[in-house]
Amino acid sequence: MNKLHLLRGGILAAIALLASCTHGDGPVTDIHSFSDPTSVRTTHADIRWDLDFEKEVLRGSVTWTVARGANDQAQLVLDTKLLVIETVRVGTAGGMRTAAHTHTGGSEVFGIPLTVALEPGDDRVEIRYHTGEGGACVQWLNAGQTADRTHPFMFSQAQSINARAMIPCQDSPGVRFTFDAEVTAPGGIRPVMAAENLEERGANGAWRFRMPQPIPSYLLAIAAGAIEFQPMGPRTGVWAEPSVVAKAAWEFADTERMIEAAEKLYGPYQWGRYDIIILPPSFPFGGMENPRLTFATPTILAGDRSLTALVAHELAHSWSGNLVTNATWSDFWLNEGFTVYFERRIMEAVYGPARAEMEAVLGRDDLMTDMEELPEGDTVLHVDLKGRDPDDAFSNVPYEKGYLFLRLLDETYGRERFDPFLKAWFDGNAFRSRTTADFVAHLKKHLLDDEGAAIRLDEWLYRPGLPENAPQAESDAFERCEALAKQFLAGEMTADAIPGKEWITHQWLHFLRAFPDAAPVARLTELDQVWHLTSTGNSEILMQWGLAAIRSGYHAGMPAVESLLLKQGRRKFLKPLYQELARTAAGKARALELYRKARDSYHQIAVNTIDEILGWDQ
Repeated sequence: MNKLHLLRGGILAAIALLASCTHGDGPVTDIHSFSDPTSVRTTHADIRWDLDFEKEVLRGSVTWTVARGANDQAQLVLDTKLLVIETVRVGTAGGMRTAAHTHTGGSEVFGIPLTVALEPGDDRVEIRYHTGEGGACVQWLNAGQTADRTHPFMFSQAQSINARAMIPCQDSPGVRFTFDAEVTAPGGIRPVMAAENLEERGANGAWRFRMPQPIPSYLLAIAAGAIEFQPMGPRTGVWAEPSVVAKAAWEFADTERMIEAAEKLYGPYQWGRYDIIILPPSFPFGGMENPRLTFATPTILAGDRSLTALVAHELAHSWSGNLVTNATWSDFWLNEGFTVYFERRIMEAVYGPARAEMEAVLGRDDLMTDMEELPEGDTVLHVDLKGRDPDDAFSNVPYEKGYLFLRLLDETYGRERFDPFLKAWFDGNAFRSRTTADFVAHLKKHLLDDEGAAIRLDEWLYRPGLPENAPQAESDAFERCEALAKQFLAGEMTADAIPGKEWITHQWLHFLRAFPDAAPVARLTELDQVWHLTSTGNSEILMQWGLAAIRSGYHAGMPAVESLLLKQGRRKFLKPLYQELARTAAGKARALELYRKARDSYHQIAVNTIDEILGWDQ
């Protein structure tokens, strides 16, 4: 009877594991993880971390609760990268024992698998470890690299496959888990996590956190520094250094309105709070959608709320990405294409259709620029990433091509049908990881009809380039900006006749993008004298102005370009500026001089990109 009971329990566990790891066509294989979650799956983490700022090491332990499949002899395999494993124990809540394990093999890109032997009945695995040198997940900053220059700072960036450099885990977006955490830090340092930040502190003085909703490993996130909190609404607030927090709270004042607009579109926000933390300038992205706590770059603090589309984007991820997650990184467009579409619907609801359409025009411009430079295979939505770090294939394709595909469905079937269809996708797959094949099945079952052939589904998802039926965003305001750019460059109008005071950031960007590769230096000089673009505090405008200055040889604009490269590490700005400098021998020499000064302050994710652009081999 006991054997029968155990067999039945094993079969039920296997069924549960298979259901959580599969899509409609069978088990999902994640080529970027050594783990086999269909055999043994991590379901909950108890984390204990100590932040050693002096040695720039995160040390502590994780105790995984695991679910076992029918094969009670299966081993647990975890992903690690540049982690030093100290001890491994296994057992149950009633007791633990030292475990046999191996930590060898692997590769430079994917790290080293940690394989732990389990016996029947084991459902706990405790690993004591610390981070090693060179990890791409945790960045440590000295006080001089922060806004207030008073205390050091640290933050993590786990997407795409970097969580394994912070914690031994099944580092796949197809594996979700809950967690509890305790974090100790030096005096004056406040740690926060993308989780419930509990007021109570442990007996050891540690800060306590809890994430009751299951998340994939790439959404595990921590930051710590001399930071303060300022509320913005009943469920929103901002964390930042003291000199930044009030400015950030003003900039993001519309966040609550955005949440309300999002909920009207696609259902309740399911994560409790939505807070934002402003990180130091070395953060490599505009934002990262860590649940409950968006990580954001200070470069979006323009002082006029003109760059808040980034907040709308990260908020939209609370549905597309965090709630329903791409099961593998080849399905990344399910996160980002959906989020760009959702973001623009939020912006349309809060700021009006004209603003959203401007952003769509700029987004398509960015997409076309990328597609001209990318290998053909990287212009496919369901991209082949075999043998590659997903970060190496980063581009606007999953974002903007994915958006255009969803916009095509919107325009073909109308929002009366498309909005309920998309809401059903979120509701029916909440807290699950899904593949492109899953979405295609949902699409064919609930939306496609006789007009479906006109969509060209396979062409959109599995073939390179942009299909001919891609929607074309249009903006009357942008058409006016483009006409003014041509008139100005032709000498038919003066710089003070440009209505720049009436323009938002998007109009300035489109105006500058209309400049040819070699605009007359005299024209740039006049424009700068009137509108002070070289000294603008808007990083988006400054980046576009910097590209115009480099291409046209406008030397007066170069100090601002160099300052932007030296003082911030957002890859969106670094990549095009370094690429443009590297087009000439003199420009590349100057780029290398700047990079030597700035490289140590950049995040490893940005370093990997710029190393390749400049051929860095030192």
